[in-house]
Amino acid sequence: MQGSTIVLAGASGNLGGRIARALRDRGASVRALVRHETPREKLERLRELGVTVASVDLRDAAQVTGACAGAACVVSALQGLRDVIVDVQTILLEAAIKAEVPRFIPSDYSIDFTKFPPGENRNLDLRRDFHRRLDQAAIAATTIYNGAFADMLTGQMPLILFQLHRVLCWGNADQRMDFTTMEDTAAFTASAALDSSTPRFLRIAGDELSARELAVVASEVTGKKFRLLRPGGLGTLGALIKVARAFASGEKELYPAWQGMQYMRNMFDGRAKLEPLDNDRYPAIHWATARDVLSACSRSGQKAGKRSR
Repeated sequence: MQGSTIVLAGASGNLGGRIARALRDRGASVRALVRHETPREKLERLRELGVTVASVDLRDAAQVTGACAGAACVVSALQGLRDVIVDVQTILLEAAIKAEVPRFIPSDYSIDFTKFPPGENRNLDLRRDFHRRLDQAAIAATTIYNGAFADMLTGQMPLILFQLHRVLCWGNADQRMDFTTMEDTAAFTASAALDSSTPRFLRIAGDELSARELAVVASEVTGKKFRLLRPGGLGTLGALIKVARAFASGEKELYPAWQGMQYMRNMFDGRAKLEPLDNDRYPAIHWATARDVLSACSRSGQKAGKRSR
């Protein structure tokens, strides 16, 4: 489907921008749906990639439908809370159907939240709510699960405690978890957007590591001995999450501290483990490992644990 037009919502974001670049690298025509208030510098970066920018009100169904016309697939990389993940994505979905777009890729990019009951992870609950609408829609949909973004190991994810030379472990130190870089997730998403034969779910992992294995990798990359730090089991972490959520602000924030704790608990739980993996579906992708991410951070001279989003 080289040369196909792909409509991309959320192209001005970190992951969305990478998806736009990966689509252009694969010969696709990309039409980015951007909000009217999107900063000019972000729009210029998209145009420099050869992306067509369509400035629309994402809550105006007629505008979004017109912008989706002629597309082979609509890809969402939107980020937000219920007003975005459920409400705006529903408008985007209905617009794609009205414009007779054959395929839709929602903004999931996560662990497999279908394995967890409601209430265990707020942000994943929102995606589950949207899936109830998506699964009833008259359009072919493909969800991409990638575990956690490996890029977050160098700061955002409170898993590797660089200053203490420790790797946090809640529960089983040998429970393997899935990590995929944003770049590889974007490359896989772009390939899937141009592939008319994708199934309902695709699962990828650039690396699969336990806390114990991650401590070994961190030790080898930094030259400093990293050990496990086990403050308690999953029950303890669950209790801490409840306390943090009850007494800290963040219900209106996308990534409050307790949300990151929820995600980490889900990964250590074991149910989040992705299998079988679909890494081989697009052989041209060379998967980056956690070692690659930590090594790149070390080579760049950036202080691990202090990287900005």
